[in-house]
Amino acid sequence: MSNLYKKDAPFQVIISFKKYLDVLEHIKYNDRLEYRVNYAESLIDKTKKFQELKDGFQDVSLLEKHEELIRLLLADLFPTGLTNNEIKAASIPLSKVTFNYTERFKDILKDAGKDFEIELRNIGDDEFYVFCCCLIVQSYFKKDIRSTMPLYYDIPNKQGIMKHYKITVNSDFTDIYPTQKAQIPTDDILDMLLENLDDFRLWKKYFPPKSWILKGFTIVSLVDCTTEVALSDLKSSMIQIDPENLAPDENLIEIFKSYFDVAQLNFGLMLFNKKDQRLDKIPIYENLFTNHILDFWINTFDEETRKNTFENLNNNSKAIVISNVDKMEQEIKNQPSFSILKENNINSFMVIPIMKDNELLAIMEFTSPIPNSLNGLKLKKLEFFTEMILFSLNRFSFEKNYQIEAIIQREYTSIHDSVVWKFRNEAEKYFNASLAKKIYTLKQISFKNLTPLFGFSDIRSSSEKRFNLMLEDLNRQIDCLHDIFSVINSDSEKYLLALEIFENELNNEIKADTEQRFQRLLRDEIHPYLQGKLEVRTTKEIKKQISDYFGQVFTQTDLFYNSRKSLDDSITLINRKLADMLDESQAKAQLIFPHYYERFKSDGVEHNLFIGPNISPDLHYTSKVVHQLRYWQLKTICRMEQEIQTFKKDLPIPLDIASLIFVYNEKIDIRFRMDEKRFDVDGAYNSYYEIIKKRIDKAHIKNSTERITCPGKITIVYFGMENQKEYLQYINKLQKKEILQADIEFLKVEDLQGITGLLALRVSLV
Repeated sequence: MSNLYKKDAPFQVIISFKKYLDVLEHIKYNDRLEYRVNYAESLIDKTKKFQELKDGFQDVSLLEKHEELIRLLLADLFPTGLTNNEIKAASIPLSKVTFNYTERFKDILKDAGKDFEIELRNIGDDEFYVFCCCLIVQSYFKKDIRSTMPLYYDIPNKQGIMKHYKITVNSDFTDIYPTQKAQIPTDDILDMLLENLDDFRLWKKYFPPKSWILKGFTIVSLVDCTTEVALSDLKSSMIQIDPENLAPDENLIEIFKSYFDVAQLNFGLMLFNKKDQRLDKIPIYENLFTNHILDFWINTFDEETRKNTFENLNNNSKAIVISNVDKMEQEIKNQPSFSILKENNINSFMVIPIMKDNELLAIMEFTSPIPNSLNGLKLKKLEFFTEMILFSLNRFSFEKNYQIEAIIQREYTSIHDSVVWKFRNEAEKYFNASLAKKIYTLKQISFKNLTPLFGFSDIRSSSEKRFNLMLEDLNRQIDCLHDIFSVINSDSEKYLLALEIFENELNNEIKADTEQRFQRLLRDEIHPYLQGKLEVRTTKEIKKQISDYFGQVFTQTDLFYNSRKSLDDSITLINRKLADMLDESQAKAQLIFPHYYERFKSDGVEHNLFIGPNISPDLHYTSKVVHQLRYWQLKTICRMEQEIQTFKKDLPIPLDIASLIFVYNEKIDIRFRMDEKRFDVDGAYNSYYEIIKKRIDKAHIKNSTERITCPGKITIVYFGMENQKEYLQYINKLQKKEILQADIEFLKVEDLQGITGLLALRVSLV
């Protein structure tokens, strides 16, 4: 039985304990402790009769046959004292073959039921094969590649709640080596393969099925990370809203059950309509969620009671948490509202107002028939994804308003002047039809066979600067707090220790949530403590230090923000300057020939132009129009670069920009998208243009680590020699005007995913 994998793999698997027996041999001949020598010798003697344990075997039934001997052999790796705590087993890598379980692991599998089969989570056949190949590359070829793909088991408990376990694997007792039919790829081929991790067929070509031997066994250890996985799933469910198909994740209830560890749970959610002072159901959730308590509020309370209830929630936004309904006060049990709980078998519940800017946005409820299943600790867990709930609700409202606006207005908005005539024509047809009591459906607005022009001026290294300035702000805040606590002395030792831990983490091993955890420490503990010091008898010097400290705190985040604010202000000023220059110059470009123009601001400014006879059919159009606008674009970007060189001297933080123009000769179509109120490139056949635009931003010179864009230089990316000849003429004109220098570089752009053959010109500004 050579195929121990459920899926295809490059391995033939041989189960063997040779490497561990070698460890025992080493102990037998080298250990100074007599009891360890005797122990190792005893185990070696016990296995001598069963040579297959050392030579290896492929018959899985032998694991059961030698179960007791294997348990004795691996006793050092599975200490008896930890068997009820650790979730651990021996295993064949990435297979469902596991054995020699700890008692806790056995209990987990027993609770899952006899029909449950342990499987790795969310690994497709192709991904699995490539992952196995990566093990070969790492182990046999000694390539330093650390797999970042987390491995999980999903195992239900006896209540049916899905628990999630992260897997760590110890491969010390395995060997990987080639068979005679294996290929031994060169370093160049291995590098090429590692650049194409998603190309399953390519990997299979160089690592054919069962062409390598995997011999030995591994130790798998499991850690219960149900809360973390459920929280991640909750955030994903909240974020993934398709504006064209508004529908909830049907697994949301099951995710909540895992997150709260409550087997029987109902969830309800309603939006608060501020204008009408009422709760509104969310249609996409209507058939999925159960609003027991909120439905009662809508259908039973009179208008005055509802109004008072919502006013109370606005003024006092605390959640209502009842762990056990039977233990509620008798006075509450006598109220009519209590009947809804018993009628729906609700024995534990939470009603939570969702606030934004101190105003009620929505209310959600959790109910369960299990007493004591919901409590203050479960409420505390909600804090970890409150922001995601707000984001999801805001996004839903945003998309809803977009669609309502389209229905109400029945016409288009936000139209660029150069294309407004086509919208007016459609609106006129609609208006005339309505006057004649006829039905007319507005047609899609699109323009075909246009030549695109794209360019951007990107603020260089803004992300790196933002990260460094964040460290600067946080370190300065920690230093300031350290000075205060050093003076206060009494009962501040724990804060000094916490600050030292965060300082070490910031400057050595910063984590994704370091800033958030520091923020929470400030908000929940340090700032209330310091505020208290201002209100009691304290020396003037200490009060001044604390007041000066709070004077530097950005109230919205509880953090020092001065350095980052300087960067954000600088980026805002540069963006505004670039956008203003581009808009001003655009007015002149429209005189060359009317065209569609749009720009976007982020960390820099990018712009799109679309030119063609369809945009102004009444005007004479020739290919010279494109040449004139291309020259205008290059000249404008040069002027923007020059202005920023002078302008940046007055910024709080000087920043450089790097500019690029992408030349594309193929014609494309654009279509007005009602959902986004803007034009977009239309059709899958035009997507190549958009893909290139997104990927050339960070592209490098071929066979180099140098970016194609560079501050103080203009980069022009193109495909053919025809474009090169055209732009050399433009560059020559600007050289004569002493705008560009004579140091033209002819570059090849690195091959990008799905994109090859790009060339570039690069030239310095005077």
